Amino acid sequence: MTPTIGVFDSGFGGLTVLRALLQRLPQAQFAFLGDTARLPYGSKSRRTIARYAAQSARFLVREQGAEFLVIACNTASALALDAIKDAVPSVPVLGVIEPGAAAAHAASKTRDVLVIATDATVQSHAYTAACLGQGLRAFEMACPLLVPLVEEGWTNHAVTAEVIQIYLHALLATARTGGFTPDTLVLGCTHYPLLRPTIEQTVARIAPAPMQVIDSAESTAEAAARLLAGQAAEAVEKGPAQIRCFATDSVDKFERLGSRFLGQPVGRVELVDLGG
Repeated sequence: MTPTIGVFDSGFGGLTVLRALLQRLPQAQFAFLGDTARLPYGSKSRRTIARYAAQSARFLVREQGAEFLVIACNTASALALDAIKDAVPSVPVLGVIEPGAAAAHAASKTRDVLVIATDATVQSHAYTAACLGQGLRAFEMACPLLVPLVEEGWTNHAVTAEVIQIYLHALLATARTGGFTPDTLVLGCTHYPLLRPTIEQTVARIAPAPMQVIDSAESTAEAAARLLAGQAAEAVEKGPAQIRCFATDSVDKFERLGSRFLGQPVGRVELVDLGG
């Protein structure tokens, strides 16, 4: 049967990864944990992020029986993937950065890609390293206003469209000055899939050449589905997916905002205490 899949994020954004997983593994069992008591991870040290992420991984594996772990958090994937693997050595662990870079490799003809992400992810240069491993050059830029706009529910607001245009104008201009000829844009934050239509429309309007937009949440779900293909096939008769959601704080907010990211009600969210 399909194993229980644990999905972890520091907050709500990782629910876009869960949404994509549900589309590809509709008979699986999922346990999602949002470490909402300790977000944002981006303002913490690498050592603290690694400790928090390892605690979350152990909760999903030891207490929820997860047999496969998806780290649906760019910051944790960038700064704590090794610590997570050390914390749960018996369980396969998949982050969001390598699948995004692999998808960019498959899409890009010029071998130059752009990445938009949070400041913490950009400062880690994890996408640059992952793209380099795929034979690509990557130019990264932080877009710090996009996450609060998404969480405010302004995904289709004129203000958000204007902010996206300002960011992308700056990104394209700076990349061009640096000698890049990009044909691929990676969305390096799990909040950004909710903005994908506006981002694609803006890119089509202002980019000097056609550019493909890569959703790292979709890429991660596709990678997970490939890794679990054999087990998923055995679960076709098992019925619809089962989802349990956990949060370390702000359960009411999680239930309210979570439906925007998941595309369906998240149901009752259980409060858990992971310690300090």
